[in-house]
Amino acid sequence: MFRPKLPDVPTPPPTLIPQQHHQHTPAPTAAGRSLSPYAGPVAAVLVGGVVLTALLAAVAITAISVAIAAVVLRSLLNNANRR
Repeated sequence: MFRPKLPDVPTPPPTLIPQQHHQHTPAPTAAGRSLSPYAGPVAAVLVGGVVLTALLAAVAITAISVAIAAVVLRSLLNNANRR
């Protein structure tokens, strides 16, 4: 009683879609060149970056430890001179 009545929708006649055959060719990448020649230089840059980062960290740690040793030695020498 409270349901709306929808009009009957006629089904459209089936249409035949002609089959088209396409040949799929791969899209050229980087102007027809493969990206594999760039793998060596990219790996070298990454390894170089890791090595340089490790060296920088080693230098920073060494600098901090030398600074701490200098403060401790200065404190010891100042106390020895006051006695």
